[in-house]
Formats: sequence, structure tokens, C-alpha cells
Amino acid sequence: MTPAGAKKLADELTRLLSVERPKVVQEVSDAAAQGDRSENAEYIYGKKRLREIDRRMRFIQKRLDSAVVVTPEETQSDTVRFGATVGVEDEDGKCATYVIVGPDEAEPSLRKISFKSPIGRALLKRRVGDVVTVRRPAGEIEVEILSIVYGDGA
Repeated sequence: MTPAGAKKLADELTRLLSVERPKVVQEVSDAAAQGDRSENAEYIYGKKRLREIDRRMRFIQKRLDSAVVVTPEETQSDTVRFGATVGVEDEDGKCATYVIVGPDEAEPSLRKISFKSPIGRALLKRRVGDVVTVRRPAGEIEVEILSIVYGDGA
């Protein structure tokens, strides 16, 4: 996991613990004070939301406990590795830049792709100038690696 990914998860855990959960606990408490809980939609929904928050908090805590944070300085290389920002050009001449991240950090709309994705797997361990075939659900495409940078992109 990149340092940015670990910080994002830690921030979410803090927000859930200090903002979301106390707010929902108060809502459930207020709903419970209204009386009959068996037909109280606010109470039932609040309890359900509380379980969802607790489940998410446990998931995040387990991920952070088992995560190995990899800094760009540790991965400096002339090949594509975890944390690299990779510039590519496809066979139609369109250029794109991707950051290779872990599955928890992937945000394709921001060009952060998992190393487990089709393009992530195709780029790993390749060098500048390599032409790789990416097997995607939409069909195969060839891309050429134009640049590999470690640092600010991740």
C-alpha cells in the first residue's frame, strides 16, 4: 500500500470513529426513547447503519494492521513496480499516465490502477520502450511505455 493509501484509510477510520458512529448512536438513542422499537423505522435503520459502520471500521483496521506501506524511495527502479507513475501511448497514439497502486487504492477515474488489473499486470516489470499487450474485456490493445517515475504521482 502506498503512504497516501494508508493515510486515506486511516482518515476514513478516524472519521467513522469520531464523527459518523457517535452521530448514529445518538440517532438510535433518540429513536429508542420514542417507545415501541419493533415498528420504529428510525430505530431499525439506525441499528442497521451502526452495524455497517462497525463492519467497515473492522475491515479498515484489519487492512491497516496487515498492510505493508511501500514508499517510492524503496522501489526506485528502471522497471515498473508498485507505486510507479507510468506514461504510456496506445496503438492509436493516445497517451495516458497511470499510477500503479494496491486494490484498496484503485480509482480508475483518477488513473490510479491496481497492480492486479489487466493493464497493471501487463505493465509490471517492464521498461521504458517496451511494447506490451494488454488483455482487456473489450479486447487486446498494445501500449508502449514512455516513462516510469517514482515519487509524487503515488
